[in-house]
Amino acid sequence: MNKVGFKSGFVTITGRTNVGKSTLLNRMVGQKVVIMSDKPQTTRHKIQSVLTGEDYQVVFIDTPGIHKPKHKLGERMVETALKTLREVDIIMMLVEAAMPGSGDNYIIEQVKQVSQPVILVINKIDLVKPAELVPIIETFRKLHDFAEIIPVSALTGENVEKLIRVIVDRLPEGPQYYPDDVVVDRPERFVMAELIREKVLHLTSQEVPHSVAVVVEEMEQRSENLVAVSAVIYTERESQKGILIGKGGRMLKEVGKLAREEMEALLGSRIFLELWVKVKKDWRNQDIQMKNFGFIED
Repeated sequence: MNKVGFKSGFVTITGRTNVGKSTLLNRMVGQKVVIMSDKPQTTRHKIQSVLTGEDYQVVFIDTPGIHKPKHKLGERMVETALKTLREVDIIMMLVEAAMPGSGDNYIIEQVKQVSQPVILVINKIDLVKPAELVPIIETFRKLHDFAEIIPVSALTGENVEKLIRVIVDRLPEGPQYYPDDVVVDRPERFVMAELIREKVLHLTSQEVPHSVAVVVEEMEQRSENLVAVSAVIYTERESQKGILIGKGGRMLKEVGKLAREEMEALLGSRIFLELWVKVKKDWRNQDIQMKNFGFIED
Protein backbone atom coordinates (compact mmCIF):
# COMPACT_ATOMS: atom_id res chain seq x y z
CA MET A 1 0.00 0.00 0.00
CA ASN A 2 1.31 3.46 -0.90
CA LYS A 3 1.90 5.92 1.91
CA VAL A 4 -0.52 8.84 1.85
CA GLY A 5 1.25 11.97 0.60
CA PHE A 6 4.41 10.04 -0.28
CA LYS A 7 6.20 11.43 -3.34
CA SER A 8 8.40 9.47 -5.72
CA GLY A 9 9.78 9.59 -9.21
CA PHE A 10 12.70 9.35 -11.58
CA VAL A 11 15.15 12.16 -12.26
CA THR A 12 17.86 12.04 -14.91
CA ILE A 13 21.06 14.04 -14.71
CA THR A 14 22.35 15.16 -18.09
CA GLY A 15 25.01 17.53 -19.28
CA ARG A 16 28.34 17.74 -21.03
CA THR A 17 31.11 15.44 -19.93
CA ASN A 18 33.12 16.47 -16.90
CA VAL A 19 30.68 19.05 -15.49
CA GLY A 20 30.44 17.19 -12.17
CA LYS A 21 27.40 14.93 -12.57
CA SER A 22 28.84 12.03 -10.57
CA THR A 23 30.15 14.34 -7.83
CA LEU A 24 26.74 15.98 -7.46
CA LEU A 25 24.93 12.65 -7.41
CA ASN A 26 27.20 11.30 -4.68
CA ARG A 27 26.66 14.49 -2.69
CA MET A 28 22.85 14.26 -2.96
CA VAL A 29 22.66 10.58 -2.06
CA GLY A 30 25.09 11.12 0.80
CA GLN A 31 27.70 8.53 -0.09
CA LYS A 32 29.83 7.42 -2.98
CA VAL A 33 27.78 5.40 -5.45
CA VAL A 34 29.37 6.31 -8.79
CA ILE A 35 32.98 6.84 -9.75
CA MET A 36 34.50 10.27 -10.07
CA SER A 37 37.38 11.43 -12.23
CA ASP A 38 38.73 14.60 -13.80
CA LYS A 39 38.75 12.79 -17.15
CA PRO A 40 35.70 13.08 -19.47
CA GLN A 41 33.24 10.24 -20.17
CA THR A 42 33.84 8.58 -16.81
CA THR A 43 30.29 7.23 -16.56
CA ARG A 44 29.55 4.45 -19.06
CA HIS A 45 26.44 2.86 -17.59
CA LYS A 46 22.98 4.15 -16.78
CA ILE A 47 23.18 3.91 -13.00
CA GLN A 48 20.15 4.37 -10.73
CA SER A 49 20.90 5.79 -7.29
CA VAL A 50 18.24 6.19 -4.63
CA LEU A 51 17.60 8.98 -2.13
CA THR A 52 14.90 8.15 0.42
CA GLY A 53 13.42 10.58 2.93
CA GLU A 54 10.49 10.33 5.33
CA ASP A 55 7.97 11.44 2.71
CA TYR A 56 9.76 10.90 -0.61
CA GLN A 57 12.00 8.70 -2.72
CA VAL A 58 13.99 10.07 -5.64
CA VAL A 59 15.53 7.64 -8.11
CA PHE A 60 18.40 9.46 -9.82
CA ILE A 61 19.62 8.18 -13.17
CA ASP A 62 23.22 9.15 -13.87
CA THR A 63 23.76 8.84 -17.60
CA PRO A 64 26.96 9.07 -19.66
CA GLY A 65 27.80 12.62 -20.68
CA ILE A 66 26.54 13.76 -24.07
CA HIS A 67 29.54 14.18 -26.37
CA LYS A 68 30.68 13.60 -29.95
CA PRO A 69 31.40 9.85 -30.06
CA LYS A 70 34.66 8.47 -31.46
CA HIS A 71 33.81 4.76 -31.36
CA LYS A 72 30.85 2.39 -30.99
CA LEU A 73 30.98 2.51 -27.20
CA GLY A 74 30.75 6.30 -27.36
CA GLU A 75 27.74 6.04 -29.68
CA ARG A 76 26.01 3.69 -27.23
CA MET A 77 26.73 6.05 -24.34
CA VAL A 78 25.15 9.03 -26.12
CA GLU A 79 22.14 6.95 -27.26
CA THR A 80 21.57 5.93 -23.63
CA ALA A 81 21.76 9.51 -22.39
CA LEU A 82 19.31 10.88 -24.98
CA LYS A 83 16.83 8.00 -24.59
CA THR A 84 16.68 8.52 -20.84
CA LEU A 85 15.39 12.08 -21.27
CA ARG A 86 12.00 10.68 -22.32
CA GLU A 87 11.74 8.10 -19.53
CA VAL A 88 11.77 10.27 -16.41
CA ASP A 89 9.65 12.71 -14.40
CA ILE A 90 12.24 15.49 -14.19
CA ILE A 91 15.39 16.35 -16.13
CA MET A 92 18.31 17.96 -14.34
CA MET A 93 20.63 19.66 -16.81
CA LEU A 94 24.00 20.27 -15.22
CA VAL A 95 26.34 22.99 -16.50
CA GLU A 96 29.43 24.72 -15.17
CA ALA A 97 29.37 28.26 -13.80
CA ALA A 98 30.36 29.76 -17.14
CA MET A 99 28.71 31.10 -20.27
CA PRO A 100 27.07 28.35 -22.35
CA GLY A 101 29.21 26.66 -24.98
CA SER A 102 28.32 24.65 -28.07
CA GLY A 103 27.92 21.46 -26.02
CA ASP A 104 25.44 23.13 -23.68
CA ASN A 105 23.49 24.53 -26.64
CA TYR A 106 23.30 21.08 -28.23
CA ILE A 107 21.86 19.54 -25.05
CA ILE A 108 19.35 22.37 -24.70
CA GLU A 109 18.13 21.58 -28.22
CA GLN A 110 17.59 17.97 -27.10
CA VAL A 111 15.64 18.87 -23.95
CA LYS A 112 13.42 21.23 -25.95
CA GLN A 113 12.02 18.15 -27.69
CA VAL A 114 10.61 16.60 -24.51
CA SER A 115 7.74 17.67 -22.27
CA GLN A 116 9.33 16.93 -18.88
CA PRO A 117 10.29 19.90 -16.69
CA VAL A 118 13.98 20.78 -16.91
CA ILE A 119 15.82 22.09 -13.85
CA LEU A 120 19.04 23.88 -14.80
CA VAL A 121 21.72 23.25 -12.19
CA ILE A 122 24.72 25.55 -12.42
CA ASN A 123 27.58 23.71 -10.72
CA LYS A 124 31.01 24.81 -9.45
CA ILE A 125 29.79 28.15 -8.09
CA ASP A 126 32.64 27.91 -5.57
CA LEU A 127 34.96 28.85 -8.46
CA VAL A 128 33.28 32.17 -9.33
CA LYS A 129 32.28 35.35 -7.54
CA PRO A 130 28.53 35.80 -6.81
CA ALA A 131 28.35 38.83 -9.11
CA GLU A 132 29.66 36.72 -12.00
CA LEU A 133 26.70 34.35 -11.68
CA VAL A 134 24.05 36.91 -12.63
CA PRO A 135 24.92 37.26 -16.33
CA ILE A 136 25.44 33.49 -16.60
CA ILE A 137 21.96 32.80 -15.21
CA GLU A 138 20.36 35.45 -17.44
CA THR A 139 22.06 34.05 -20.55
CA PHE A 140 20.83 30.53 -19.86
CA ARG A 141 17.35 31.85 -19.05
CA LYS A 142 17.09 33.26 -22.57
CA LEU A 143 17.98 29.90 -24.16
CA HIS A 144 15.15 27.82 -22.67
CA ASP A 145 12.14 28.05 -20.38
CA PHE A 146 13.72 26.16 -17.50
CA ALA A 147 11.40 25.10 -14.67
CA GLU A 148 14.02 26.25 -12.14
CA ILE A 149 17.59 27.51 -12.19
CA ILE A 150 19.59 26.46 -9.12
CA PRO A 151 23.27 27.39 -8.61
CA VAL A 152 25.16 24.79 -6.51
CA SER A 153 28.57 23.53 -5.56
CA ALA A 154 28.72 19.74 -5.63
CA LEU A 155 32.18 19.98 -4.07
CA THR A 156 31.23 22.03 -0.99
CA GLY A 157 27.53 21.09 -0.81
CA GLU A 158 26.31 24.69 -1.13
CA ASN A 159 22.62 24.82 -2.15
CA VAL A 160 22.41 21.03 -2.63
CA GLU A 161 19.71 20.65 0.04
CA LYS A 162 17.71 23.38 -1.68
CA LEU A 163 18.05 21.51 -4.98
CA ILE A 164 16.76 18.31 -3.39
CA ARG A 165 13.73 20.13 -1.97
CA VAL A 166 12.96 21.71 -5.37
CA ILE A 167 13.06 18.26 -6.96
CA VAL A 168 10.84 16.68 -4.32
CA ASP A 169 8.29 19.50 -4.59
CA ARG A 170 7.89 18.74 -8.30
CA LEU A 171 7.54 14.96 -7.95
CA PRO A 172 4.11 13.31 -8.16
CA GLU A 173 2.66 11.18 -5.38
CA GLY A 174 3.71 7.59 -5.87
CA PRO A 175 5.03 4.37 -4.36
CA GLN A 176 8.33 3.67 -2.64
CA TYR A 177 10.21 1.70 -5.29
CA TYR A 178 13.17 0.58 -3.17
CA PRO A 179 13.67 -0.34 0.51
CA ASP A 180 15.02 2.41 2.79
CA ASP A 181 18.58 1.04 2.81
CA VAL A 182 19.07 0.77 -0.97
CA VAL A 183 21.26 3.51 -2.48
CA VAL A 184 22.22 1.96 -5.83
CA ASP A 185 20.50 -0.53 -8.13
CA ARG A 186 23.69 -2.33 -9.13
CA PRO A 187 25.10 -5.49 -7.49
CA GLU A 188 28.27 -5.46 -5.38
CA ARG A 189 30.34 -6.92 -8.25
CA PHE A 190 29.46 -3.93 -10.43
CA VAL A 191 30.41 -1.45 -7.71
CA MET A 192 33.71 -3.29 -7.08
CA ALA A 193 34.56 -3.20 -10.80
CA GLU A 194 33.79 0.51 -10.98
CA LEU A 195 36.04 1.23 -7.98
CA ILE A 196 38.91 -0.54 -9.71
CA ARG A 197 38.25 1.35 -12.95
CA GLU A 198 38.19 4.63 -11.03
CA LYS A 199 41.69 3.96 -9.70
CA VAL A 200 42.93 3.23 -13.21
CA LEU A 201 41.45 6.57 -14.35
CA HIS A 202 43.22 8.40 -11.54
CA LEU A 203 46.61 6.74 -11.95
CA THR A 204 47.02 6.50 -15.71
CA SER A 205 46.94 9.06 -18.51
CA GLN A 206 46.66 9.59 -22.25
CA GLU A 207 44.82 6.78 -24.07
CA VAL A 208 44.85 4.13 -21.35
CA PRO A 209 41.87 5.16 -19.14
CA HIS A 210 39.07 4.97 -21.68
CA SER A 211 40.30 1.75 -23.28
CA VAL A 212 39.81 -0.02 -19.95
CA ALA A 213 36.99 -2.32 -18.84
CA VAL A 214 36.94 -4.18 -15.53
CA VAL A 215 35.18 -7.47 -14.83
CA VAL A 216 34.94 -8.96 -11.33
CA GLU A 217 35.07 -12.68 -12.05
CA GLU A 218 34.83 -14.06 -8.51
CA MET A 219 33.71 -12.95 -5.07
CA GLU A 220 34.02 -15.46 -2.26
CA GLN A 221 33.28 -15.06 1.44
CA ARG A 222 36.22 -16.96 2.94
CA SER A 223 35.49 -16.16 6.55
CA GLU A 224 33.21 -13.91 8.58
CA ASN A 225 35.55 -10.96 8.00
CA LEU A 226 37.33 -11.79 4.72
CA VAL A 227 36.07 -11.53 1.13
CA ALA A 228 38.25 -12.69 -1.77
CA VAL A 229 37.79 -10.72 -5.00
CA SER A 230 39.32 -11.65 -8.36
CA ALA A 231 39.08 -9.12 -11.18
CA VAL A 232 40.41 -8.68 -14.72
CA ILE A 233 41.32 -5.30 -16.20
CA TYR A 234 40.86 -5.45 -19.96
CA THR A 235 42.56 -3.03 -22.34
CA GLU A 236 42.96 -2.78 -26.09
CA ARG A 237 46.71 -3.00 -26.74
CA GLU A 238 49.79 -4.77 -25.38
CA SER A 239 51.48 -1.40 -24.82
CA GLN A 240 48.57 -0.34 -22.59
CA LYS A 241 48.84 -3.60 -20.69
CA GLY A 242 52.47 -2.78 -19.96
CA ILE A 243 51.53 0.64 -18.61
CA LEU A 244 48.82 -0.82 -16.39
CA ILE A 245 51.15 -3.39 -14.89
CA GLY A 246 54.03 -0.94 -14.55
CA LYS A 247 57.68 -1.56 -13.80
CA GLY A 248 57.93 -4.49 -11.43
CA GLY A 249 54.13 -4.53 -11.19
CA ARG A 250 54.08 -1.21 -9.32
CA MET A 251 51.16 0.37 -11.15
CA LEU A 252 48.92 -2.67 -10.74
CA LYS A 253 49.84 -2.92 -7.06
CA GLU A 254 48.91 0.74 -6.51
CA VAL A 255 45.58 0.30 -8.34
CA GLY A 256 44.87 -2.74 -6.16
CA LYS A 257 45.87 -1.00 -2.92
CA LEU A 258 43.64 2.03 -3.49
CA ALA A 259 40.68 -0.05 -4.73
CA ARG A 260 40.97 -2.50 -1.82
CA GLU A 261 40.85 0.34 0.73
CA GLU A 262 37.55 1.62 -0.67
CA MET A 263 36.11 -1.88 -1.00
CA GLU A 264 36.86 -2.55 2.67
CA ALA A 265 35.17 0.71 3.67
CA LEU A 266 32.16 -0.20 1.53
CA LEU A 267 31.70 -3.77 2.77
CA GLY A 268 33.06 -3.40 6.28
CA SER A 269 35.19 -6.50 5.69
CA ARG A 270 38.80 -7.26 4.88
CA ILE A 271 39.36 -7.75 1.15
CA PHE A 272 41.84 -10.06 -0.54
CA LEU A 273 42.06 -8.59 -4.05
CA GLU A 274 43.68 -10.25 -7.05
CA LEU A 275 44.04 -8.23 -10.25
CA TRP A 276 44.95 -9.42 -13.74
CA VAL A 277 45.45 -7.46 -16.96
CA LYS A 278 44.38 -8.90 -20.33
CA VAL A 279 44.17 -7.53 -23.87
CA LYS A 280 40.98 -7.51 -25.98
CA LYS A 281 41.94 -5.68 -29.15
CA ASP A 282 39.63 -2.83 -30.21
CA TRP A 283 36.88 -4.00 -27.83
CA ARG A 284 35.12 -0.61 -27.84
CA ASN A 285 34.10 -1.17 -31.47
CA GLN A 286 32.86 -4.75 -31.02
CA ASP A 287 29.26 -5.35 -29.97
CA ILE A 288 29.98 -8.81 -28.56
CA GLN A 289 32.76 -7.52 -26.30
CA MET A 290 30.70 -4.54 -25.15
CA LYS A 291 27.91 -6.98 -24.28
CA ASN A 292 30.33 -9.24 -22.40
CA PHE A 293 31.54 -6.27 -20.39
CA GLY A 294 27.97 -5.18 -19.58
CA PHE A 295 27.72 -2.08 -21.78
CA ILE A 296 24.96 -3.55 -23.99
CA GLU A 297 21.91 -5.10 -22.38
CA ASP A 298 19.75 -7.82 -23.93
